[in-house]
Amino acid sequence: MAIINLNVNGKKHTVDVDPKTPILWVLRDHLNLVGTKYGCGVAACGACTIHLDGSAIRSCQLPVSAVGSKQITTIEGLSENGDHPVQKAWLEHDVSQCGYCQAGQMMNAAALLKRNPNPTDADIDAAMNGNICRCGTYLRIKAAIKTAAKL
Repeated sequence: MAIINLNVNGKKHTVDVDPKTPILWVLRDHLNLVGTKYGCGVAACGACTIHLDGSAIRSCQLPVSAVGSKQITTIEGLSENGDHPVQKAWLEHDVSQCGYCQAGQMMNAAALLKRNPNPTDADIDAAMNGNICRCGTYLRIKAAIKTAAKL
């Protein structure tokens, strides 16, 4: 066990955990930030996507010891009032069905739009590749990303 200081959603946190613990489980089990989901455990599905210094990463395979002083943003920290352009566009396009993958989808989309505010279809496809939606809402996800880019 080790004392580890984290900056999550703009707040400082101290946790006493095994340094090899994936940041996903620190967020969920120690900080009660359960919006980030466990999907596959091998960083292949995208349900666990968070931002690390603004870049989308899979949290299920990242040990907490590798985070250091980097800023972590979870779906809970994407917007204080749920008014991030991606969140608004997701509602406008009624993207979610079961909703399980949607936090990871939105976090990946937000990172895409941060680095490329006007993505092409090919840019969206490339960026979102690997974020799996078992309900198959991919067309609505793409439409929502296009709408969010305009907001």
